[in-house]
Amino acid sequence: MTDQAITIIEAPKLPLLDNGKAVARPVKRFERFRRLRLWRVPLVMAILFTGAVIGLYFQPPLLRVFFGVTGLEPGGGTSRPIAVAAPPPAAPVMAVSRDVVALGRLLPQGDVVTLALPYGAGDARVAHLLVAEGDAVDAGQIVAELDSLPQLHARVASAEAQLAAREAALDQTRAAVAASLREAQAGRDRAAAALSLATSELSRAQGLAERGVAAQAQLERAEAAAAQAGRDLEAAEATLSRYQGEAEGAQPDILLAQREVEAARAELDSARQELAKGVVVAPQAGTILRLHVRPGEKPGAAGVVELGDIARMEAELEVYQTDVQRVDVGQPVELTTEALDAPLRGEVSRIGLEVERQSVLADDPAAHADARVVRVTVALDPVSSQRARSLTGLEVVGRIVAGEP
Repeated sequence: MTDQAITIIEAPKLPLLDNGKAVARPVKRFERFRRLRLWRVPLVMAILFTGAVIGLYFQPPLLRVFFGVTGLEPGGGTSRPIAVAAPPPAAPVMAVSRDVVALGRLLPQGDVVTLALPYGAGDARVAHLLVAEGDAVDAGQIVAELDSLPQLHARVASAEAQLAAREAALDQTRAAVAASLREAQAGRDRAAAALSLATSELSRAQGLAERGVAAQAQLERAEAAAAQAGRDLEAAEATLSRYQGEAEGAQPDILLAQREVEAARAELDSARQELAKGVVVAPQAGTILRLHVRPGEKPGAAGVVELGDIARMEAELEVYQTDVQRVDVGQPVELTTEALDAPLRGEVSRIGLEVERQSVLADDPAAHADARVVRVTVALDPVSSQRARSLTGLEVVGRIVAGEP
């Protein structure tokens, strides 16, 4: 095969130009087919446009599925979309409430009182607790006794005995002064009688001497006796004057005994007042909320017990300093908390006069922990106070109704 030459015989061309009929028929068919295709183009475009308009307006399920799969949105490719769903109607604008909302806690009326050791108790420890948590106490009732109380009682007993001894000494002094007074009065009477006799003897001796009957020596003895009797009377009167002030209470010995009695009575009063250093007394009526010590322990900074009047409860709200100007005494307040199934109610009873740092914080970790607040006290109504009497310290959210805007 390689050595042989390949001979290609070409077929003879047909003489198409010689026969006019062989060319004319294909040309007519092509023109007819081209005219048929041209009038279909506008029809197809009209059908596509109509389908697009219907699809955009009605958005059939298949079209919505297509948009959902592709992530496209109707009209998302232009800044002025058409044939899309109308936006929802705008919510009506609500009036801004002027109510004040603040955090706070429940407290007994007058706050919680912490009873500490009395002044001057020193290192005393609790010997006996006379109350338990939940007990109601009256003002002045003894809550606890300290181990220093027996010593204080002993001092009172000693002061009482000392006073009794001083009073007995006063009675004895009065009796002695009365006896001495009677004795002095008798001595004065004797001295007065002796002076009268001596004076008479002197007068008689002087008369005899003038007539020359009595000797000069006898006259001199009468004069000396009269002078001595006068001095004895002066001494007796001086002694009497020492005891004459008993009726007016000015007798020196009695005054001294009376002052000693007064000193002993003052010592007894002081000892009785010292008894207050051995007990812990409730300053007001209320309920024992918490015990901080047990018998034998020395109270610390927390005190002995906590006392509060839970019969009348109130709430202390911490209102932001920017909102306190909308708070007035007498405004109604609603207190809510998860611990109660219904809100508590009351009214503003007191507004603080000092701006302080916030102490009650919300659970939100982003809450402002250094806010400035004013303490507002809310007095609960009787029903709410009864419901909250066992919830001292409970955190609440208070809504103060501040009136119409």
